[in-house]
Amino acid sequence: MSVIKRPIISEKSIAQGAVNKYTFLVTGTANKEQVAKTVENLFKVKVTDVNIINLAGKMKKFRRQAGTRAARRKAVVTLKAGDRITLFEENK
Repeated sequence: MSVIKRPIISEKSIAQGAVNKYTFLVTGTANKEQVAKTVENLFKVKVTDVNIINLAGKMKKFRRQAGTRAARRKAVVTLKAGDRITLFEENK
């Protein structure tokens, strides 16, 4: 089972790519060491730091029913200077 679910592609995460930081959605039980090893193996890069962020699910109402969105866990991975992950290709 993979620790990384998918990369998070947003304006903020793309801007962080300029300083070698990449954001991924990870499983709820993933720790920093597991995330670092998985990124190093998948993308053949050297990870220098991993920050984990827990996002609680928001309360939402639909018609007369109240519910909760799912909680998420993000990892912001910092790479060694010179390493790069190409998440998507820009057409120029």
